[in-house]
Amino acid sequence: MRMPKQPLPTQTDRELVEAVVVHGDERAFRELYGRHTPRMYQLVLRLVESEQDAEDIVQEAWIRATEAAANFRWESGFATWLTGIAINRFKELLRKRNRWPSIALDQMHEPECRPETVGERIDLERALSLLPVGYRTVLVLHDLEGYRHEEIADQLGIAAGTSKSQLFHARRYVRALLEPAKVQNEQRV
Repeated sequence: MRMPKQPLPTQTDRELVEAVVVHGDERAFRELYGRHTPRMYQLVLRLVESEQDAEDIVQEAWIRATEAAANFRWESGFATWLTGIAINRFKELLRKRNRWPSIALDQMHEPECRPETVGERIDLERALSLLPVGYRTVLVLHDLEGYRHEEIADQLGIAAGTSKSQLFHARRYVRALLEPAKVQNEQRV
């Protein structure tokens, strides 16, 4: 007996995951994929700086998520859980390349405002790419993705205080990198 199909966008993530796990519903999987992949891809791309690596990590995250979905306990949101899987894949990649951070906290204040022009946005993306990997990871997760320090600490396996410290230093470093660009933009006007 076939159940009547309702439009998928009105279904919750939980209902879609259940449809995938219990019935192998490809349509439900495609809906979940469409909902969560763009944000996850942007997050991972900011962390790895390579489109190929970002695509690989996202693909691997989805493979692992579908394998583990039946055991997901819904103690957090699906997007948070999925992001955690992607971050773990990112950490694996860094370990394979011997790049997981040894962060010097004395290297580098908060950005004064959001960039208003395309040029400033490009400067910000460039500054992010120049951050040490640990700083960039915490900055992206906190300031761009909206995670709390406790969540970041859990996902990265660090103390919440370390997350706060890395965010402080990351912001200071980004500000230092953006200051010359800001001066150049003001001189052009």
